[in-house]
This record gives sequence, C-alpha cells and structure tokens, in this order.
Amino acid sequence: MAAPLLTIELDPGPFQPLGALEGWQSLVCSRLGGLPAAESSFVGRVRPHTSAGQPLAALELEHYPGMTETQLQRLAAAAASPPEVAAVLVRHRIGRVLPGDPIVLVAVAADRRGPAQRCCQELLEALKHEAPFWKREWLADGSGHWLGGNTPL
Repeated sequence: MAAPLLTIELDPGPFQPLGALEGWQSLVCSRLGGLPAAESSFVGRVRPHTSAGQPLAALELEHYPGMTETQLQRLAAAAASPPEVAAVLVRHRIGRVLPGDPIVLVAVAADRRGPAQRCCQELLEALKHEAPFWKREWLADGSGHWLGGNTPL
C-alpha cells in the first residue's frame, strides 16, 4: 500500500473546521480516486478560562517556522503507520487565538473506523505533548504568562 497522504497546515488566522474538512476530503478524493470507507476527525477550540479558572482573553501560539512543520509531518507519519490509514490532515492555528475559536483540526481517512479513530487519538496526543509550540495565556487585564506544560487528557 502507498504511503498515506499527509496534509499539514499552520494558520495565522481563523479557519472554519467544516470548510477545511470539506476541502481536505476533495483533495483526498482526487489524489486517491475516492474517499476511504472511514473518517475520524477532531476539532479543538480555545477554552474560555485558564487552568486556574481565570477568564482568558486570548491564547498566543509561537513556533519556529520550518522546524514546526517538519515535526508535525513526522508526528503525522508515525501515527499513520498502520497500512489501513490512507490520509491525515493536521491544521493548527498559530498567533493569537480567541476563546471559542478553533485551534486544531485533525482528520484521518482509513479503510476501517478502528484505524481511523486510533490514528486520530494517537496523533492528537502526540500533537499535545510533542509539537513545538510555545503558548502564552493572555488575561483581560493585559497580563500574560507562558505555559510550562500541557493540559491533561
């Protein structure tokens, strides 16, 4: 079986998850000659509060251009190693993201639901813990602080 189609995108501005998913499905269909039987997807949005319960004004994500895309490509390829996985999409925001805005979209197309769901879950955990993003929480009073870890599952 051919290597899976990996699509990695970093967005400096807002995106609509359903429109992005539809565009990716069109790409997969044209590249693979049809859509695989199963898809699993996840949309993550910025929470309205910090982990300490304070209202969040925004979340800022910084990255190192080039290195971040390369690492995301590696994480997607590793998660997509089962032969049933045909295509993977990772779309992630960078810059300032407001509460409620989509921050990440992960989608996986596979021959069966099990591999699609497992790949999606594995990739989400890898992104959360291994993707090279630096996050700063901004509060309503204009103060901000860098996050030292990730939120639990």
